[in-house]
Amino acid sequence: MKSDALLVIFSLCCLAIADNNLIPLSDDFVKLINSRQSTWRAEKYVNTKNVDIFERTVYGDKEPDVDIQFSATVHDESEEVPLFFDAREAWPKCADIIGFIRDQSRCGACWAFSTAEAISDRICIHSNATIKVLISSQDVLTCSGAGGCDGGTSVLAWEYWNKGYVTGGLFNDTNEGCKSYFLPPCDDHLNHCTDYVNTPKCIKKCDDPAVNYDQSKIYGHLSFRNGSINGTVKQIQLEILKNGPVQTTFTVYQDFAYYKSGIYQHVEGKERSRHAVKIIGWGVENNIDYWLIANSFNSNWGEDGFFRMIRGVNNCGIEDVANGGLPDFHYENMV
Repeated sequence: MKSDALLVIFSLCCLAIADNNLIPLSDDFVKLINSRQSTWRAEKYVNTKNVDIFERTVYGDKEPDVDIQFSATVHDESEEVPLFFDAREAWPKCADIIGFIRDQSRCGACWAFSTAEAISDRICIHSNATIKVLISSQDVLTCSGAGGCDGGTSVLAWEYWNKGYVTGGLFNDTNEGCKSYFLPPCDDHLNHCTDYVNTPKCIKKCDDPAVNYDQSKIYGHLSFRNGSINGTVKQIQLEILKNGPVQTTFTVYQDFAYYKSGIYQHVEGKERSRHAVKIIGWGVENNIDYWLIANSFNSNWGEDGFFRMIRGVNNCGIEDVANGGLPDFHYENMV
């Protein structure tokens, strides 16, 4: 019986069944989403006329062209994992860093944002909250060589960490580290967003000329990549338990943008692209296992910027690949 139930859930996840007579992301389309399932609620954020711009400019994770070779952590799966876990509660001194929701605006930089977010979390966790900084999404976006506003490859951004990333916050936040983000918040993705923008050039200088770029760098290395070791759900859980939030990617369908609350699983709309996000924990609600995930659409989207996705059935490829790394606080002694 359990396998039959999982098959039904998986089929719902990865089979698009949209009515061709409905305009994707119209009011009627959102009503249809809500009528097809009961685990999550859809709400209209994006004006229908802006759908194409929205979909072209917010999603953008790409698979690497070659296999990534490194010494990957493999966890002992005989270890127990709790039924519920939230990294903000596990590391309360780092809760403000882990729970900070960013806004990528009209740039397909999800790969850069989720990398910067997970690295920031792990720096705080592994320094016992003695180093609480935001790694600059702008630096990852423009200087890692892993991509740009038209998408990028997350694992390559993690690999570049051994060359160091500087700190930095959101748009015009010059008080938060070296380099702030170049686009203003998108304000719920309604009428306050720019159109598609080109990727800025890599500028190896801080916003404040008095701050040294190289001295603002924090170094680390890729240490975990679920999938490269025939990974499992439990590998992801154990990595989060031991080392902090991980970055993952999944296939995005048109219904995802209108997630408001609940446990997401795909039911309507066409495949659009891949999206990179940060998993910070997991839980169970109404006998449905879920992942707890931070998005980068701003804190007005979803559940205060977070969303939950069904766990254990590889919903839209969410469990195919997860990336994590460890900071190198004594880098100067390693070179």
